[in-house]
Amino acid sequence: MTTAPLPTGFRIVLDPDTKQLRDDLWFGGSPARVLRLTPTGRKAWQELAAGPVTSPTAGALARRLTDAGFAHPVPPAPSGPADLTFVVPVLDRPGSLARCLASLGNRHPVLVVDDGSRDPEAIAKTAAAHGATLVRRNENGGPGAARNTALDHLHTELVAFVDSDCTAPGDWADRLAAHFADPLLAAIAPRVRALARDTTAGRYTKAAGSLDLGDRPARVAPRTRTSYVPTAALVARRATLHEIGGFDPGLRVGEDVDLGWRLHAAGHRVRYAPDVHVGHHEPGTWRELLGRRARYGTSAAPLARRHPGNLAPLVLHPWPALTVGALLARRPLLAAGGFGGAVLSMLKTLQDNDIPTEGVVRAMGAAVHQTWLGAGRYGTQFAAPVLAALLVPRGWGRRAAVASLLLGPPLTAWAQRRPALDPVRYTAGAVADDIAYGAGVWAGCLTHRTAAPVRPEIAWRPLRVDSKEKRGPA
Repeated sequence: MTTAPLPTGFRIVLDPDTKQLRDDLWFGGSPARVLRLTPTGRKAWQELAAGPVTSPTAGALARRLTDAGFAHPVPPAPSGPADLTFVVPVLDRPGSLARCLASLGNRHPVLVVDDGSRDPEAIAKTAAAHGATLVRRNENGGPGAARNTALDHLHTELVAFVDSDCTAPGDWADRLAAHFADPLLAAIAPRVRALARDTTAGRYTKAAGSLDLGDRPARVAPRTRTSYVPTAALVARRATLHEIGGFDPGLRVGEDVDLGWRLHAAGHRVRYAPDVHVGHHEPGTWRELLGRRARYGTSAAPLARRHPGNLAPLVLHPWPALTVGALLARRPLLAAGGFGGAVLSMLKTLQDNDIPTEGVVRAMGAAVHQTWLGAGRYGTQFAAPVLAALLVPRGWGRRAAVASLLLGPPLTAWAQRRPALDPVRYTAGAVADDIAYGAGVWAGCLTHRTAAPVRPEIAWRPLRVDSKEKRGPA
């Protein structure tokens, strides 16, 4: 993995979850870890806290912090306009295309790729009316193939992919282009906000749209908090896409996840920048919404085959998992033993690495809570019929335990988001959403003969602690 320093002029902002335990110890990142700063690293941090990168040592620390998720880069102001081309793949829907092209304006050239539309004249007229160049594919090959076709017709340094059902006004691509002052950056995505009709399905999508990854910036990498970004809107370095062969045309769904993971494996950086927004027109009916979620689910199996080890539907740490299982089984003594084991195990890890132990009980309580939420969503997605069957037998204790798995995750999400939708309809929508996605995953598993996308994992290591002997400022 290439680790060149973050260039001069970049600033960094700490992630909200990052905590300074001591002058030389930091906790945070994704996955969570403890980072130990050397004396050189502490001096470099003083430089970063005061302003932008001005030395190689500060740049090395900035790279380390932004790669691990402790901080996020803020690029310097660009010296001129970005050298980029907008690419809009389209299949039918000339009305949506017209709306998208009108929103892009005339800041940069626009290339429309007609991916085998049934009425090519309507697409051609729409592209011409907005001054866009048109490339026609006679056969529909899917979004990845359409974007690859565009790459063969471009000469600009950057390409800004925009789906035809997006509304992307203003200077969104130029703002993201400033990040390419970092030579390791290959692609960066804005936040995709849902635009939908004022229906129950539309309000649910606005609150929990699958393309909206939230308001937390992140490095995009497998098995982190933000493991992928959608290519509904994405700015990328053209030469780098050519280097890795562009999109995989064999994937009709999940081609965006595959692209990000291949860029990561090749040593490039991919980032998510939610301070820049693009609108995406979403389905307004439950049938359309759940059908799309099921299609998304079918991508899990081919992705698992292409990228072994990158997909983990549920990661369980032994002691919190034991605690949750005992609570659901109404075994309070066993649950207490499991929680005690979690606390003692973490205390030993921290003491062995000379790390302060304050707040361990609270942290393990949060781990148990997250394990319960994760188990509930996993069960809803992949074992909903089993949970439903467990609700039938008599016994309020069992019913309450099963109901907590079904209803706990969506009600927790509703309480955190407070969407413009009552908790009953939001919860019903979230459960249906998870079941539809899980059905798609199971269908993909049967087609590709793999159980990897539904196989939970056990994580035996409670916390990653960087070694004292690690070279460099951290």
